[in-house]
Amino acid sequence: MKTIIIAGGSGFLGNTLERYFIEKDYTVKILTRNPKRENDILWDAKNLGAWKKSLEGAQALINLTGKSVDCRYTEQNKKLIHDSRIDSTHVLGLAINLCENAPKVWMNSSTATIYKGSYNKEMTEVKGIIGDDFSMNIAKSWEAAFNSTTTPNTRKIILRTSIVFGKAGGALIPLKNLTKFGLGGKQGSGNQKVSWIHEVDFNNAVAFLIDHKNLDGVFNLCVPKPTNNITLMKTLRKVLRVPFGISHPIPLLKLGAKIIGTETELVLKSRNVIPERLLENNFEFIFTSIESALMDLSK
Repeated sequence: MKTIIIAGGSGFLGNTLERYFIEKDYTVKILTRNPKRENDILWDAKNLGAWKKSLEGAQALINLTGKSVDCRYTEQNKKLIHDSRIDSTHVLGLAINLCENAPKVWMNSSTATIYKGSYNKEMTEVKGIIGDDFSMNIAKSWEAAFNSTTTPNTRKIILRTSIVFGKAGGALIPLKNLTKFGLGGKQGSGNQKVSWIHEVDFNNAVAFLIDHKNLDGVFNLCVPKPTNNITLMKTLRKVLRVPFGISHPIPLLKLGAKIIGTETELVLKSRNVIPERLLENNFEFIFTSIESALMDLSK
């Protein structure tokens, strides 16, 4: 049996990958701090332990570990966001190199937020401009931790993932709720680019990178052509058959973000990211238009 190990796989992305690979007849094991099921394996995302044995002979190790950035950027939360990513990446690299039969590929999460906000310049893996603020510096440190470990017997891939839209979780759920309550207008100017990917294409891209053994390095996981916030919210209203949506000026967004415990960056940053390397290697997307994606996810 081919085995996939997903570290930090108890959240939305881990769940969608788990379902996908089980349907493909893989054995999927989840490294988690709170094991509840038969395929859950206890780990603390920091120290070596008995969990290391699960890596032996794995087809792939996918690391999704990290505290959610959907929170206020207090000093305490900043430290947790940083440490959860760096500690888990370092210990996984150590565990891989202690394996007798190391995983064939190690895929480590990063984020498309690593690039500077941009309305015009397209951010590709090669020509994208890496920015300098808290979120972008977290991504840089995360990738540096991954790159600091040499794994002679394990191929390495960085997943710079954009916003993933899915039925059972992720960013689409709160956007749908806002829209249903008549609050689904534009956010800020509405001109900010939105790089996104349907959960089906996210799963397919991960499988594609596992299967194509000649590929390594950095990959942007997003649709070939970003939408913008106005179009996203207008399309969501159309799909949900909501005739109007109140827009949110920046001062109101800042107040709302403070009330619900998040940051406005999540909706105001212009993410103009392009999956150049996936396209160059002939990966085929199923959902490239925001309308077809939202129609599918609203069934």
